[in-house]
Order: sequence, then C-alpha cells, then structure tokens
Amino acid sequence: MHRKKITTDLTPLNPVGAVAAMMHRRIRTCVAPILYIAQDTRRAEQLATILNAMAGELAAAFYPRWDGSAADAIPASAQAVGRRMSVLRWLLDRDKRPRVLVSTPEALLRRVPPRDIWNNVHLEFHAGDEVVAEDVQARLQEIGYVFDDRVDEPGEAAIRGRVIEVFPAASPRPCRIEIENSTIVSIRSYDPLSQRSVAEARHLIVDPASESVPVYGTSPDGLTRPSETIFDYLDDVEVIAERGANQRALDAISALQEDGENMSDFLSRDEWESITSKIAAEVVDDVDAKTQIPVFAREADAAGALRSFAEKLIAEGLRLVLIGPAGHVLQLWGRRVERALALPLAPQDDWDAVCSAPSACLYVAPIERGFVDREDMLLCVTLRDLAGQALPVHQPRNDLSHHLDAQLRFGDVVVHFEHGIGILEGLEPAIEDDEALRLRYADDAVLLVPLREIGKLWRYGGAETEVTLDRLKGDAWRQRRDETVARIEQTAKRMVRMLGERDRRRATPLNPDRVQFERLCAGFPYDLTLGQADAAAAIAADLASGRPMNRLLCGDVGFGKTEIAVRAVAAAVFSGRQAAIVAPTTVLARQHFELFRKRFRRHGIEVAMLSRLQTASETHRTKASLAKGSVQILVATHAICAKDVRFRDLSLVVIDEEHRFGTRHKKAMRDLARGQHVLSMTATPIPRTLQAGFVGLMDLSVITTPPVRRRPIRTATVTFESEVVRKALRAEKERSGQSLIVCPRIEDLAPLSRRINAIVPELSLTVLHGDMSAAKIDRAMLAFAAGEGDILLATNIVESGLNVPGANTIIVYKPERFGLAQLHQLRGRVGRGSRRANMLMALEPGAEVSEGARRRFQALEQFNALGSGFDISTRDLDIRGAGDLLGKEQAGHLHAIGLSLYRSLLERALAKVRGEKIKAANRAEIDLGFTPVIPIDYIPHPELRIELAAALDRAESEVALAQTREEFSDRFGPIPSSLETGFALASLRIRATMLGVSKIHGGPKGVALTLPAEQAAELQKHLKIGKNDPLRWSAQRLILEHGVREERLAAVETVLDRIA
Repeated sequence: MHRKKITTDLTPLNPVGAVAAMMHRRIRTCVAPILYIAQDTRRAEQLATILNAMAGELAAAFYPRWDGSAADAIPASAQAVGRRMSVLRWLLDRDKRPRVLVSTPEALLRRVPPRDIWNNVHLEFHAGDEVVAEDVQARLQEIGYVFDDRVDEPGEAAIRGRVIEVFPAASPRPCRIEIENSTIVSIRSYDPLSQRSVAEARHLIVDPASESVPVYGTSPDGLTRPSETIFDYLDDVEVIAERGANQRALDAISALQEDGENMSDFLSRDEWESITSKIAAEVVDDVDAKTQIPVFAREADAAGALRSFAEKLIAEGLRLVLIGPAGHVLQLWGRRVERALALPLAPQDDWDAVCSAPSACLYVAPIERGFVDREDMLLCVTLRDLAGQALPVHQPRNDLSHHLDAQLRFGDVVVHFEHGIGILEGLEPAIEDDEALRLRYADDAVLLVPLREIGKLWRYGGAETEVTLDRLKGDAWRQRRDETVARIEQTAKRMVRMLGERDRRRATPLNPDRVQFERLCAGFPYDLTLGQADAAAAIAADLASGRPMNRLLCGDVGFGKTEIAVRAVAAAVFSGRQAAIVAPTTVLARQHFELFRKRFRRHGIEVAMLSRLQTASETHRTKASLAKGSVQILVATHAICAKDVRFRDLSLVVIDEEHRFGTRHKKAMRDLARGQHVLSMTATPIPRTLQAGFVGLMDLSVITTPPVRRRPIRTATVTFESEVVRKALRAEKERSGQSLIVCPRIEDLAPLSRRINAIVPELSLTVLHGDMSAAKIDRAMLAFAAGEGDILLATNIVESGLNVPGANTIIVYKPERFGLAQLHQLRGRVGRGSRRANMLMALEPGAEVSEGARRRFQALEQFNALGSGFDISTRDLDIRGAGDLLGKEQAGHLHAIGLSLYRSLLERALAKVRGEKIKAANRAEIDLGFTPVIPIDYIPHPELRIELAAALDRAESEVALAQTREEFSDRFGPIPSSLETGFALASLRIRATMLGVSKIHGGPKGVALTLPAEQAAELQKHLKIGKNDPLRWSAQRLILEHGVREERLAAVETVLDRIA
C-alpha cells in the first residue's frame, strides 16, 4: 500500500447514521477506495447497509469475520465464508468494486486465498445456458456445498429431476434453476420456509462455501490454503479506523495465541501494526455531543417535543429530514411532523438529493437514531426517535405476550368474555364473505363468533380434559368472571406494593474498568447476534443503575446465553466485586468452570468451583478464599447453598438452567444475593417464571436471533424399529458424529442397551446407569463430550446444558413419558456445530399415546425452527396450565377464567392501581358499515387466517401493525385490497385511541367521531370550524358530512388530522 501517514481525527463516532453521513462526504472527495475498520460487527454491518442506502446499492461492502475455530475443530459457517469470498471476488473487479469496504479487526486478521484462484472457484448461471446436472453437482461439491434433501440453509444444494436447488453461501435466499433439454429456462429465488417463489433472475453467481477450494497443481491435496491478506486485494486503499479498533485487533491476536490457533492463518502483531501505522484518519467521539438528539418518544407528545427541539435549529438554517423504512408508518409520521412544524416534507430518493434539497425532506433508509449534521446543515430524525421502537425487517415480533394470544389453534380451549369457556372447533362461512369462529360449549351447544370479533376471545391455557365447559344459557360464567375480576384487583394492589418495595432497594452500581472489559469481550471468538447484543446492553444498564437487578434471560438452546453471563460476571469482577455462577448439575458446572477459567485467566482473575467433584480439602480452601476475597468468581452447583459459604463482597449471582432448581434452592440463592444482582437463565422457562416476566415482576430479555452457525434440528416422531434406529445411528457415524439415546427410566437402560448392541454391534456404546457413582457418571459424560465413544445411552440426566460438540443425532425412547420442556431441552443437546442435527422421538410399536402427549409431539415438530424455546414454553402453558404468582389463591383465578384473560385483567388492574391509562378501556370502537375480509385464496390455512385477524385486532401501535404487514406480505405476497381494508381500520383504531376518540361511526350521510365529554369541551375551544366547513359539532360528536361509502376511511383520516 502506498500511503502517507496522516494523523487526522474525524467525528462523530455515534450514532452510526451520523458516521454514514460523514463517510458519504468522504466518498465524494476520495478517489481511492476506503477501508473502514469498525469496532464491532454490528456497527460495521449497519454502516455498510446505510451507506448502500445513501450512495447506491453497490457503494459499500461488508466483510465479516471468519467464524470458525481450528483449535476446536469447528469449521466456519457457509454463510460467513460465502460472504467473505464474494467480497474478495468483487474487490478484484477494479471497475465495479465497492467505494467503501467496511469490516472489523477480527475479520481482517484472517488470511485469505490468493488472488490468482478466482478464474475457477465460483459458478455462474445465465438463463439460456446449457448445463449438465451431474457436472453442476460435482462443481458445487468442490467449492464446499453439501447436498441435502431440503435446501433451506446457506451452503446447501439439491438436484431433483429437471430442477437444481442451491442456497448460495453469500445470498439471503436459495434459488431454483429449472432445466429443459439441458438448457436453463428460469432462475427463481424462493422462501426457504414456505418454498414459494419470490423473484425471477436472469443471472446467478454462486460463490464458494469454503475457503479451501480446489486449485489443481498447487498442493498435494489440490486445495488452496489461505496465504494472502485482504490488504493484498487493496493495494491503493485509504484506511480509516474507529478509535479502539487497533487495540481490539491486538487483543484478538493475543486471544488467538492463547486458544492455540494456527497463527500462520492470521496476521502477526508486527504485520498488523505495520499496516495500521498508515491509517489515514481515526474516528473519535464527539466530546461536545453536538450530533446527539433526544429520544422524543419518551415524551407524551413526541411530535410536540420534536417541534420544541427543532425550532431553534431550523431557525439557524438546518433542514429537517425524517428518516425510516418505507411503508405506512413513515407516511403517517410524515403527516404528523408536517402538522407539528408546519413544514412540507418533500420525498427524496438519495442522500445527495437530501443534502442539496432547499427544504425539509422525507427519506427512506434503515437508520435507527437521528443526529445533527452541521456540515450539510441537516437535522435528521428517525421513526425510532419518534415511535420509540425499531422497525426490524424479517425479525420476530417483540410483543411476545400478545403474540402468544394470536396463536389460536383448532381444539384449543378458549374464553369468550361474554359467554365463558368453550372449545375452538373451526371456521365457518358467514355473511358478506366473512367467516365465523365455531365454538362448542357444554351440552354440545354451538356459538358462532364473527372473525372480526376475535378480540373477545382469549386462550384458556389448559387442556380440554382439564376444564369444565360453560353453558351458553344462565349467569354462572358472568358471576364467576365478575368475582374473579374483583379478586384480581386486590392482587394488583399487593403486587404494586411488592414492586414499590423492589424499586426502593438500592445496590452499588457496577461500572467496570472499560479497557479490561473490552479486552475480555475481544476474546469471544464470534460476533454477538442482535439478540445477544440487546440482552447484554440491558443487563449492563441494570448493573449500573444502582437498583438490584432481577432479570430472566430466555434464549433457546445454543443461542449464546453463556456469553452474556460471562460479560455480566466481567462487569462485577472488573468493578472489584465477586460473582457466582450456579448450575444444576456437576457436569454443566464443570464445563462452566473450564470456560470461565479460560476467559478470565489472562486478566488475573481467580475462578474456583464448588461441587461434589471437589475433595473435602479443596472445598475448605475454596470457602476460605471466598471469604477472604481472593477468589473473585465461583462456579458451583447447589453446594453454594451450604450455610458455611461466605463471600467477602458478592455482587452478582447467575442461575443457569433456572427451571431445574427447586423453590428451596432458588430462595437460598436469592438470600445469598439479597440486595445484590440476580440473573436467571433458561431456554424454556417454567410457566410461573414466564408469567412473572409477562406482568413485570421480573425484567425479561429474550434472545430470538440464532447464531449464524446454528441450524434448525429436524424433528420427527417414528416407531422404534431396528431398521429406523440402525439407519440413523450409522448415518451419524459415517459423518464422524456422535449420537445420544435417552430413555425415561433407569430400568429401561439394560434392555435398551442390549437392543442397541444387537442393532449396531460395530458402534461403541457408553451406558450411564444407576449403579455408577455420581463421580463416575460425571467423568463418563465429560469423556463423551470430549469425543470418546459413538453412542451415549442415558436417562434424562443429559438434559441440562451438556455441550457435546460432536453430537448431531438424538433418539428419545418412549417420548410420551417426557414433558414438552424436557423434550425441547433434550433436542438442544445436539446440533451445536454447523452440521444439520436430527431428533427422533421413538415410540414402541403399538404404544398407546395420550392426547396430551400427541399435542407435545405436534408442538415440538411445529416449533422446530431456531429460537422456538419461547414458543414452546408458551405452548406448554396451554398443555399444563399455569401456577400462581403470589400465592395459592391465584391458581383458582387461572382455573376460573384462563391464563390469557387473567393476564390481561391483571395488567389492566395494575395500570388502574398505578393511576396509568388503561389501554383496553380507552380503545376506540369503529363501525364504518363494512367488514374487512381475509381472502381464503390468499391465506388458505384457516388457523393462519385466525392468527392474522387476532394480530390486527390486538395491534396497539403502528410499529406492531407494520411488523404484521411485513410478516404476512413476506409469507404470502402483496396484501390484497380486501385485506388492506383490515389494515386501514386497525391503523385508524390505533390512531383514534391515541387521540382519545372513543367511537367512530360511518353511515350514509357521513362519519361521526365521539369523544369523552371533557376532551370534547376542551377541543371545542381550540378547533377552528369555518362557516362553510363540512365539519360540525353535535354534543360530544364531530361529524363530517360525506355520502360516498368508499371514501369513509379517508373522511375519518381527515377528521383525525384536524383534531391531532
């Protein structure tokens, strides 16, 4: 690289949108391409995405880190490799290469294949090309693609007759290539979940899914080795780095050396320092915070708060830019901002147009936080600044409790607010193309509920066999409901007192040494997922708040909860305090101990362990060291509850697999941490704990984002027959993997081990049985986890947290004897690597299975996607019912009216006691004389039509509505006009509720909006209505005379605009 050393500071470092604006100016003036080194992956990816929105789709490229580990024999994910390889290929095209390459120190440290390989290591397909399917298969396998029955993950491919399916490693979607007479006739991308086509293309590039690609004649095995660096691809680049990125790289090099990685695959410290000595500029914090703007959503009137903040800046000559994702919500807020500031917002297509526009703008871009840009004289405000929520694309909904209520299935026990407990049996046609929900009550009485009234239904939360259906005639239900409501109000008062006491408690804030903390984080060999990053930020805020943390971290098996615990513990010990991690089994505790000792060793932090694996003398020394404070981190089983365990300065207790501990041990642990911080972690929280999170007794973080490397586990119910078992176990052995077989009872072990040995005598079998000592069982499990043996046969002692990287097949024998949460935990024991894992629930031939067990199997098969642990635990509430929150009496409340309605009434009662506005009570009622219809030909599955109707009815914000629209349009295509009416009515209801409107009625002569008396009287003083104005008052009603039925929606919008 030929550059002069320049020492220049650029600002700002935050928010990322402001960095993008600064980099966009740099692109305009810099001839050479720019390498931007960000502090972490999340910032890098966000910056590249925003720059592409600002300067064109090919302006920036994101270069991710290699996410494997040679020391642990873990290959990199196909997705990470594919994205890296596609960027390398792109960089060689000097005419079309990106103007900015955005990356991280960890990504740049890894060496890459040499530049001279690129003529033969990627495939290109064009419509009209002649191809031979067998040749395509051979070439795809050469560059790292795995052929599978179903193509739904990057790096997979399949050939079925005249169709080639391939999921390019660098692509967001798989593609189908259709062939006729050896000629490509079409190339289409498709949704891997629904298998529906998304878009057609004329050209497809398939980049390698492995960095070890065939280059014949270069090495004995014909595979290239990473030998160059990405800087060899960038000989004329200008380097800009964020402050702290250089130190992060040096820390990463140290961590790689300590982990035993092959350092010839990475840049050395000297090589890195030689490169970064030529950095042209460093991006630093804006110390005066001149770029920061407030979060207006925290104010009751967000638009008014924006007006107050913006008026002075606009007077100074800055131009307002409203930024957000394309869609109805951006247009809605655009109108509100226009009214609040009396400024028209002109839509602009690119950032250059925004910068040169003479007045305020509306701009579509994925920028989360606004900023002040005095270089281009812009005041940038985002939807998130105003609405208070992100608008994630293709992300799970955040409102988990209401998502639970939308998941109604035929056969579910439901509660109708007016008629009581019944069974949802199906959908039936009704008048005007609408549909009705068919509910069955006692004595086989039937009630038809129009789909538009789905808001009156709630899931009960128990099996049909466990409830008594109500009679449609009589007052028994209403009496029971009203009595329960009165009792719930008393419960709410007690809860508010409890919460108040918790809020008054104080704890010493934990503010760790930033340098030490960041160096520890740099030792994590993977990037945090979005869910992990959010959870880590929430926990860090809790620990620094000065109030004792009581947080439940719910993340599916293998989703990285342990890394969040590592960072929480680091916050404690780098603040000079002690921390404890408690696990339910000695094996899991041992694995935690090894991990924490490895991560904290280089920081001089002593980690100790308490469990039955320690001798009496070791236990005595550990307890003494805890009391003196020389041991800063303790990993323990429930042995921590012993009366003689004393800490010198304990500040944090982390409880892993929280659902496995009994109430007595949980209480002992919380007593140990009284007045300090508690972090509970679980993959499938028990219903009582989950309920507590829903209603605010605990803070709740849910990690829903799977790591790039994790793949869904195929789950099936089979019959335990020799051929089925033999095929599964041998297939796993052939790919050098291990298998687990789990049975429900100790007495099943001996006969089952004889059957397994007869079925696959060539495979080594380890059996854990009741005659073994606890220490021997622990050693056997740890040996198997280290790769010794082909099959481990055991009871469900393997359920909790055991990490077996090589295990990719699990067979659960007699699964009907396990609970749903147990089955999900067992499924999580496999698939920890990058290979596709399988779970077989193997029933004995002719076994009689209860309806409850069948529902468990169906739930597990239905929720087999990554991140389904939360869904499974909520479905578990349906099957098992829920425990009480504050005492035994609450169990009676739940039994009387069901879980979902109970929670809704409890939330409402809590709001009433706190003096807050009650959303349900203020909900606007709308009747415009027509009914929205969900077309059967658009969503053929009736249960999904119910889900959509419930989602529309229960959406309480434009953000939630936009997420529902995104989800269903992505799954089923563009929203049809009849369904657009449903979204429009839901949007009107949300907006009218926000404005205090209680009723909206539309008839032949116009529309009328009814307001509460006090609000109507106040509005009459300020709302100007001219002599010829079609708008008029009639008592508490605002009437707009309008005779056209089709334009009633627009008429209501007009009135709402006038009163906003």
